[in-house]
Amino acid sequence: MHHLADSNIDQDVPSAWVQRFAALIPPGPVLDLACGSGRHARLLAALGHPVLAADRDSAALASAAGQGVVTMQVDLEADAAAWPFEGGHFAAIIVTNYLHRPLFPHILDSLANGGLLIYETFSNGNALYGKPSNPNFLLSRGELLEVLRQNPSVTMYVLGFEEGYTETPKPAMVQRICAIKSAAGLAPGQPRLF
Repeated sequence: MHHLADSNIDQDVPSAWVQRFAALIPPGPVLDLACGSGRHARLLAALGHPVLAADRDSAALASAAGQGVVTMQVDLEADAAAWPFEGGHFAAIIVTNYLHRPLFPHILDSLANGGLLIYETFSNGNALYGKPSNPNFLLSRGELLEVLRQNPSVTMYVLGFEEGYTETPKPAMVQRICAIKSAAGLAPGQPRLF
């Protein structure tokens, strides 16, 4: 996985965005995709979730391994069609500082009903603050919302969305979303966002 880490970022401190929504994850397995050194895998394992930490970097996976965390070395950019995770399986999928657009339909399919997608990565304008600056690794304005709209076979409800400038953990332009996958039908009084 092409991880967009920066040496100035403390890779052991979980993202505030992930921490904000972690308590809402229902019981069950969690996928930390492009897990890097495992800062989120450790957080979620500490909350009692069995965690699958996936990355292409074997050194990162060695750091991510621990109690409650199973690691998997996989390069999904080499062959996104070879997505190794079953549909409807994960109570949550966490993705931070990583973007490979062909994976979006697979990610949404692999969430269980009631499962959370917690996604946070860099967006257009980040080149002003450093890397990544390649548009292939930067979300366009509102892109995470569009991803949910463009997958009609999956109904997602947005719990939180932000985009814009952040100073922590380093100055950057970011986009973040937390959404829940819903089975057919709405809970009484629940607004349909998409």
